[in-house]
Amino acid sequence: EIDTGDIIGSKSIPVGENDNVGIIYDKLMNIGADMVIDTVDRIIDGTLTTSPQPEGEFTPAPKIFKETCHIDWKKTSEQIHNLVRGLSPYPAAWCEWISPDNNRFGVKIYRTTPLPSKHNYAPGSIHTDGKNHIDIACTDGFIRIEELQLAGKKRMAAPDLLRGFHLNDEFRCE
Repeated sequence: EIDTGDIIGSKSIPVGENDNVGIIYDKLMNIGADMVIDTVDRIIDGTLTTSPQPEGEFTPAPKIFKETCHIDWKKTSEQIHNLVRGLSPYPAAWCEWISPDNNRFGVKIYRTTPLPSKHNYAPGSIHTDGKNHIDIACTDGFIRIEELQLAGKKRMAAPDLLRGFHLNDEFRCE
């Protein structure tokens, strides 16, 4: 079986509330490289020890499919924020913006800020000033989109996108 053998070594790191997979990967890459060197040194000098894995049930990580990455705006701001963090930078959480004339725009979302608040808007409704911010309603507030990518375009900050894409409150997310 995979990952059932003894443990040679382990390290833990703090995960910040806005850390995404890319940031955590970079942190772990450096720690992992140091651990490999230390492990080889301990093998060479004969001081390597192992310990059994802890007993108990472990949940396997699910396989990620395109549908897994689709944002459900009926979830809470924290759930959506964590989905974005868990999929950024790759494969990235996504949704579609639907214009008033029913044109669809695929959007990958890379960085968000949860904005919990009470409101009466439909989940997935877009609220923007057209210049600086894009907020999308969810069940317990809004998700502010900080960094995103329209299909076929480059990744950019929300204000940069708004300078060239005429998004307004008549659009909605699906």
